[in-house]
Amino acid sequence: MEISQTQTPLQSPASVPTNDSGAISSDFETFLRMLTVQMENQDPLNPVDSSDYAVQLATFSGVEQQVQTNDLLRNLATQLGTSGMAQMAVLVGKEARAPTQGYFDGDGILLAPNPVSVADRAEIVVTNAEGTEVDRFDIAVSADPVTWSGLDPDGYPHPIGLYSFQAISYAGDEALAQDTVDVYSTVTEVRAQDGESILILEGGAAISAQQVSALRAPTS
Repeated sequence: MEISQTQTPLQSPASVPTNDSGAISSDFETFLRMLTVQMENQDPLNPVDSSDYAVQLATFSGVEQQVQTNDLLRNLATQLGTSGMAQMAVLVGKEARAPTQGYFDGDGILLAPNPVSVADRAEIVVTNAEGTEVDRFDIAVSADPVTWSGLDPDGYPHPIGLYSFQAISYAGDEALAQDTVDVYSTVTEVRAQDGESILILEGGAAISAQQVSALRAPTS
């Protein structure tokens, strides 16, 4: 008597969805049912080796454990991100010192230049958002803060907006270095972006929290 072979192909573990622990649990039950059907309908003259079943079970179990591990890591990352944002939220309203643009709203902007100590003299060059130079003035060769008044030579204020500041150090007529000046700006918002904390400053300038070199309470 001829015995027909009616083996049911077993779903490959690699094709099992791995985006949800609930889905993987449901698919594991389906996997077991299919495995049972395969065993019941295998060719008795050429049965599947028991070690093959063990490999299939171990492979599927490994996939299931990996999904659960990924879920745990994702939840942990979310919790850490939330905790980090909560800690960074205290920066809102504080004045942060960083090498970035300063927002002029009619009041002066406090600058923290750091010219080369061996320089004979130093100056600050001010440019507007379009990159046009609007002011240039001498400063002491020291790390003492200075205030840019925002006034033109006739005593009128420059337009409200963002301005950039460069400190140039000289030895005689030779420029030794040109560096972006640190500016004190009020933090208005903290954002999480690509795993990094980004500070939004008054006027819209955005900087990484790692660029901040000092914090202080608002002066006004």
